[in-house]
Amino acid sequence: MNKTKYIFITGGVLSSLGKGVAAASIGNILESYGYSISILKLDPYLNIDPGTMSPFQHGEVFVTDDGAETDLDLGHYERFTTIRTSQDNNWTAGSIYNSVLDKERKGDYLGKTVQVIPHVTDEIASKITKIGVKTDILIVEIGGTVGDIEGLPFLESIRQVGLNHDDNDVLYMHLTLVPYIKTAGELKTKPTQHSVKELRSIGIQPDILLCRSEIPIPKDIKRKIALFTNVKEDDVVSAYDVETIYEIPLIFKKEGLGNSILKKLKLEKKKDDSENWQNWINKVKALSSKKEVIVSIVGKYIKLNDSYKSLYESLFHGGVENDVNVKLNLVEADNLLEWNLDETFADTDAILVPGGFGNRGIEGMIKAIEYARLKKIPFFGICLGMQVATIEYFRNIVGYKDANSTEFSTSTKHKIFLKLKELKNIDLMGHNMRLGEYSCVLKKETLSMSIYNQGKIYERHRHRYEFNPEYEELLKDNGMIVSGKNSERNLVETVEIKDHPWFFGCQFHPEFKSRPMEPHPLFVSFIKAAKENKK
Repeated sequence: MNKTKYIFITGGVLSSLGKGVAAASIGNILESYGYSISILKLDPYLNIDPGTMSPFQHGEVFVTDDGAETDLDLGHYERFTTIRTSQDNNWTAGSIYNSVLDKERKGDYLGKTVQVIPHVTDEIASKITKIGVKTDILIVEIGGTVGDIEGLPFLESIRQVGLNHDDNDVLYMHLTLVPYIKTAGELKTKPTQHSVKELRSIGIQPDILLCRSEIPIPKDIKRKIALFTNVKEDDVVSAYDVETIYEIPLIFKKEGLGNSILKKLKLEKKKDDSENWQNWINKVKALSSKKEVIVSIVGKYIKLNDSYKSLYESLFHGGVENDVNVKLNLVEADNLLEWNLDETFADTDAILVPGGFGNRGIEGMIKAIEYARLKKIPFFGICLGMQVATIEYFRNIVGYKDANSTEFSTSTKHKIFLKLKELKNIDLMGHNMRLGEYSCVLKKETLSMSIYNQGKIYERHRHRYEFNPEYEELLKDNGMIVSGKNSERNLVETVEIKDHPWFFGCQFHPEFKSRPMEPHPLFVSFIKAAKENKK
């Protein structure tokens, strides 16, 4: 059996340089060379997971099949490679310390003084080893920036992993910034020099540097960086801005990164299967600006792009499949009660209401959904969007003006959505949310069935309120179709309206399963409807 090879990716200078996309792109390259890979994200913050963190601070929470609430970078990993992530692909400092303290309470350390070294660092190493044994190459991304105090245990742990393996089994890669100073017309290498110096001070010498910049880095600058960082010039890789992030694996290959990795790890190129990826990129670049659809997203967290990262990417995938550019009109739900909807949605070809939690912006969403329903504009409601669409229907079609979810009003007479523990027809699921992959049986001769073209589907969930089954027959009698249900627990999964060009709501998050060359069928169909509406 071949030994697992390890690639450790750290970041310097500042955050948000794109370590997640870089890790995903490297995974893409290595898969194209015929190797099985997996990617692990280690985050230094003390939360157990991102599930309780504000979308304005941390961005979206990506949910895996097994119900883990993880960092959004796992979405990049899945979109760039063939892997399906799980809890084993994301650990935080909080979860690591929690595990260590649990062992201490159980007496597993046999009375020893529990310390960061070796106990915390060993726990980190055990997470790396656990997932590493399943694959040819494990890529490990360390969150945060070199120099952050909370990241030191992770850096110490990966330093020790290097000591415990042969030199050609471990590769250290450092992503840093080479800023372009426009007034001087120069690329500056000093931030990179200092960042590598900081990394070397804790015992890690990077083998390869990924240098982020606005423009390609010329040879003389690469030579200077190599000289001051003790890295070979061929291993200084220019990671410059591109038209689409999906082009990055091809840019990295062009820069020779794939060959550098193989050389360092003493591996042979089994094949080079990147033609399909290149063809898809060519399709993206061939999209004409004249072929454009405008999708208005009425959300709660639109002020931060990363809050709906997977959603935006899924809409992009659906657009490429339909040969159109998808332009997003981001609408803050809070403001809609005061705005003129005809002006707000003047050029809109479709409206989407995404997921979220809490009462803020709900009435604005209801107003937008009513507008989409009456004006026959294609509408897509995801999770919270599906719930609010159902509430809107009960208020304005069924006539229950106080219809609501107990999440927004506990005093309402007509409780259309209830918390899991309030439902009498299902057992508790171990927590107050439905997380991860669940099955859904689709009804024949519905929009759902025509889109999926199969009777049973599996989608990922992240919500804590479910449709109240007491109102299901009333909903059907008034024209809203329950087109999909989880049969094990009799839970409503999808709803739609028949006399409408495209009106669909789902409890699950289809955006978590969309990939560039395997766009999710719901987004393909939604963008197609938007394209037809434009005519």
